Amino acid sequence: MILTRVRGWGYKPMKSNELLFVHTGTVIEDDSLTLGQLCRACGTHADWVISLVEESIIEPSGEEMRHWRFSGASLVRVRSALRLQRDLGINLAGIALALDLMEELESLRAQIKTGNI
Repeated sequence: MILTRVRGWGYKPMKSNELLFVHTGTVIEDDSLTLGQLCRACGTHADWVISLVEESIIEPSGEEMRHWRFSGASLVRVRSALRLQRDLGINLAGIALALDLMEELESLRAQIKTGNI
């Protein structure tokens, strides 16, 4: 389930048809997206998402492509990957490296914030 912040009211669940309009939000791993839903939410083609899977940038659950399910974290990674390619012209290998480094940086910042470093 993906939640969006509602001013003055807290959070509310997003419907799958509203995902295209989400730019920020809190990702909760209770729900999953099909390949088609992920593509619509990110405004991209299935070929692009399949390339991200082949490069291990995102990892679906399910053995066959028609059974693939993607987490909310995959939604965030695909959107970030699209921005890296569009804005900076980075190729898939560079996207994989950049996303991994960004996640590591986020993890280190969280550890510093909680005093675990």
